[in-house]
Amino acid sequence: MKLNTASEVISFTKKLEEDSATLYKEFSRKFAQDKDVFLSFAKENEKNIIQVERAYYGVISDAIEGCFAFNINPEKYSFNTELAEKDSYSKALNKAIEIEEKIIKFYSDAVEQSKSFLADIPRAFKMIAKKRENNRRIELKSLLSKEE
Repeated sequence: MKLNTASEVISFTKKLEEDSATLYKEFSRKFAQDKDVFLSFAKENEKNIIQVERAYYGVISDAIEGCFAFNINPEKYSFNTELAEKDSYSKALNKAIEIEEKIIKFYSDAVEQSKSFLADIPRAFKMIAKKRENNRRIELKSLLSKEE
């Protein structure tokens, strides 16, 4: 099932952020050496949800909600957050990088699809994608390179 309305995409965005926050909280318990990094990622995810919801509720109206600004296939961006008990730190970091890349792709695709219909939502999505790309993904790769 494709996501077409802003409401559907915002709900999916919230799920992506919550699921990845859960993963980072699990990482903080399992990999204590970088606990603070992972907890900061989870906290940032919570802030991302607030930022997106503010953008959405600040501009949404029945007219916009009735318009179909998106054509998002959620399966393309879905991910599994489960870690096997025996998974190594390197494997976990690689999984996190893969998840971040999917989330960045989701945000980038959503920006492209909605930029001509909406203003604040694509702007929020673009800012979050940029932060994830330039900060979080780089930091995860740095942790991975230290590990190897």
